[in-house]
Amino acid sequence: MSKHGEVLWFTGLSGSGKSTTARALVEPLRESGRKVELLDGDELRQTISHGLGFSREDRLTNIKRIVFLCKLLSRNGVTVIVSAITPYEEMREHARAELLGYVEIFVDCPLEECERRDVKGLYAKARNAEIKQFTGIGDPYEIPETPDIVIRTQMDEVENNVALIMDYMTTKTGRSEAV
Repeated sequence: MSKHGEVLWFTGLSGSGKSTTARALVEPLRESGRKVELLDGDELRQTISHGLGFSREDRLTNIKRIVFLCKLLSRNGVTVIVSAITPYEEMREHARAELLGYVEIFVDCPLEECERRDVKGLYAKARNAEIKQFTGIGDPYEIPETPDIVIRTQMDEVENNVALIMDYMTTKTGRSEAV
């Protein structure tokens, strides 16, 4: 029987570097012998959460759907990487309570830097009130109080952040390869 897979949950503002780091982590995890799936928040919103808005209730529904997928995958030995803003502590606590092997990774990046990186122009639209309830502008992002890992994408290169996460995974699980 396969061991439960870990769930590496990247949380942070839009543009903080969650997806970039998550994508860069896939191959090193596979090379360590793990089965890996990446669940990207933007892609999930277009598929399993299509039609949901950005109210607190809709955001919680979105996260509950992602948690359900993570449960299915991780119980079959898959290491799941999730890249989703997950702005409320309540959401992250739900994920932690529901998922064995949950690892919260806070992608700490200043709002100003996230706005500078914004290729889609979402922050500008939010500041012009064209987008309501945009996290960090019209809706809060509750900074995690006790994340398992903190990465700082404004200061550190992607490779360094991936190495930090891989070191944590090796230390936490006591293995460098999947069992």
